[in-house]
Amino acid sequence: MNQLAAAALALAADTIDGKLAAIAVLTQCTVDSVLSAPTGEIVRGCPLKPVRVQPKDLSPRSNMNTVAGRAALIHAVAHIEYSAIDLALDHAVRFTGLPARYYDDWIRVAIDEARHFQLLRAHLQSVGYDYGDFPVHDSLWEMAEKTAHDCLTRMALVPRLLEARGLDATPPIQKKLTQAGDVKAAEILAIILADEEDHVAIGDHWYRYLCAQQNLDPEASFRRLIQEYKAPWPQGPMNIKARLAAGFAQAELDVLAAGTRPQQTR
Repeated sequence: MNQLAAAALALAADTIDGKLAAIAVLTQCTVDSVLSAPTGEIVRGCPLKPVRVQPKDLSPRSNMNTVAGRAALIHAVAHIEYSAIDLALDHAVRFTGLPARYYDDWIRVAIDEARHFQLLRAHLQSVGYDYGDFPVHDSLWEMAEKTAHDCLTRMALVPRLLEARGLDATPPIQKKLTQAGDVKAAEILAIILADEEDHVAIGDHWYRYLCAQQNLDPEASFRRLIQEYKAPWPQGPMNIKARLAAGFAQAELDVLAAGTRPQQTR
């Protein structure tokens, strides 16, 4: 099966086990026909659980001194990774006319994200819980829907903005889990963080590639798109080392940290 057709099937899978089985098939596909885009409507399948709610309707911060509290936090991270599987697949199957490396990159990311999800799910199961036991929000996918019309905008606002926030958020979560005695979860997050640097770097690469194609300044365009789409401005403290490794320049991080937004036009 060609890679993009397999990716479309994985995206459409509407059960957890079905999604993971489709990803396993995807790992066996060759890249020789990667540019043969799938036909038909692009569909994202979702399992019945976890229940999706608005962010404001989620419970307050978990109590890290309880197994249930730590499980709720790990579940939230697992949901991010599950969503990231679909995001990477959608990046690959939705946008046409890009170099073969683009498709290979995002399919590889989807496979990585599935591995991350499985690590977190196994840890949840080891403490008596499973993915689906807590409600979640779908803000990541909502941004994917808003940017489905344009690959440059997608690369800016999903990998380079929202997923890059994980680089900042993960070390404090690792620290909390370690202090609470869940060293295994912290070790899993270390694996994920190392891979996510590469994933954000892939998004940064293709964002800059598309900016160059359109003669756009990547840093100014990034700030403009954040404002145009009313996306959350990057909040500190930033993981500077990880963001530099992922392709951000120090000067850009300084501007973002200062909250310097583009001037409004009248």
